[in-house]
Amino acid sequence: MPWIPAATADEIRDHVQQRLRLMAGLIFWVCLVLFGFVLSLYELYPQTRPLGADLVHAFAFAGLAALGAIWGIAMRRPLAIQVLYRIDALIVLCIGGVFGLSAYVNSEQRAAVWAAFIWHTFTVFSRALIVPSTGRRTAVTGVVSYVPFLAAGVGMAIQRPQQLEIPPVPFVIGVVLFAGMATVLATTGSRLIYGLRADLRQARQLGQYTLTGLIARGPMSAVYHARHALLRRPTAVKLLPPEKHGADDLARFEREVQHMSQLTHPNTVAIYDYGRSPDGVFYYAMEYVDGVDLEVLIHLDGPLPAPRAVQVLRQICGALDEAHSRGLTHRDVKPANVILCRRGNQPDVVKVLDFGLVVEVERGEGGSGAPAVLGTPAYLAPEVITSPGDVGPRSDLYGVGAVAYFLLTGERVFAGTSVAQLCLAHVHETPVPPSQRTDRPISAELEALVLACLSKDPGARPESARALRAALDLVPEADQWDEDAALAWWTSFEERRKPAADGGSAGPRTITVDLMARATTSGEVA
Repeated sequence: MPWIPAATADEIRDHVQQRLRLMAGLIFWVCLVLFGFVLSLYELYPQTRPLGADLVHAFAFAGLAALGAIWGIAMRRPLAIQVLYRIDALIVLCIGGVFGLSAYVNSEQRAAVWAAFIWHTFTVFSRALIVPSTGRRTAVTGVVSYVPFLAAGVGMAIQRPQQLEIPPVPFVIGVVLFAGMATVLATTGSRLIYGLRADLRQARQLGQYTLTGLIARGPMSAVYHARHALLRRPTAVKLLPPEKHGADDLARFEREVQHMSQLTHPNTVAIYDYGRSPDGVFYYAMEYVDGVDLEVLIHLDGPLPAPRAVQVLRQICGALDEAHSRGLTHRDVKPANVILCRRGNQPDVVKVLDFGLVVEVERGEGGSGAPAVLGTPAYLAPEVITSPGDVGPRSDLYGVGAVAYFLLTGERVFAGTSVAQLCLAHVHETPVPPSQRTDRPISAELEALVLACLSKDPGARPESARALRAALDLVPEADQWDEDAALAWWTSFEERRKPAADGGSAGPRTITVDLMARATTSGEVA
């Protein structure tokens, strides 16, 4: 099946078998109703019963029994694709044979002859609509299925010319033309449907990946579930929508792939592949993480116990440490960009994602022109707002501090009704200690570490992500969250989310704040 280029042989077979079973069942019930009507007609009006009715009925019920067996028994177990193709042809051919026999035997009833022809044409058209097939295969199947009618027409022209309303030769030509036109129409429809399927699959096909469902859509990109043509591992594909095909956007997206592909830390989402679709859409494939982001987690369950928050923060630091060691700064550390998942039987595994705003610090790959703030206002470091060119690894540590604050209290460091208020708060206001915004116990050491990360002065923050992780190892809560507690939580969580419908993250949206535009335009956010 070329229109399923990324499907496996089993998936192709299952799809064809499902459609054939649908067709067999549909035709079975339609023919059953039809024959029931004919039998009732003969009982109520005996004079309408043709001489060869018994022979036709015997063949009809034999065909119904065979069709019922195919639909109810044979199609319930997996069959080889070649067997399915034979069944496809056999169904239409047998129905054509039964109706062709009916037309010949009941030739004295002109209405019965044309009714049989029309009913078989319905079958040919139904097959073109339901069963996935190329136009050529539909043409061959249609021609073969009309052979019994051609034989019946020739037989009637030779043996019973007196029953025909027109001379025998024009009658046979008419049968051929009728069958030919019906076959052409069915073939054209089948080819068009086949082409639509091919277009749909091509639109959902990126390299070796077939997109199977939308995960999330943001202002700059969309993420889809995907299936590789050969590999069975769960995959997510991120792509830049066509309407976002500006040169700067595309360049930033390509840098994202290049940066992320360098990262191999177990707490960073791995990149598998990247490329461009035939119509120029840039995409990359990454590991699919089946978990919950921290934003949603806190909205669902409230603040985390401090010991658990410490374990989560340690893993975030591990991912950032590798990035920073390679000269990369994330710039958008926030709860919605951190997924908590269960890998194998290992609970509370952190995956840091969306390095789409990374900056290569050593090479200064931030572009030229007016400085812009890229990130989520609730988690921006002050220097990101006041001097975007000075962003560095310690800016990410401010984000870690803001994430820690949110995990411990369930609230953001600063609240505001506008982006401007949030930015001013990050630059000028002193955070309220987290212990004053929650009833949950937080040690003085952990609180001091969080507030140090939230310092306005980057130099007053921990020296590095590695140093922050080492400091987290020393707080009293560091050893108070064990694997048994994590496993118990995940068992409960997975039970709770089974009936839940899929939904997007409730986290704040990443936006761009153009500071130069703000200097000349009051209250606008670019």
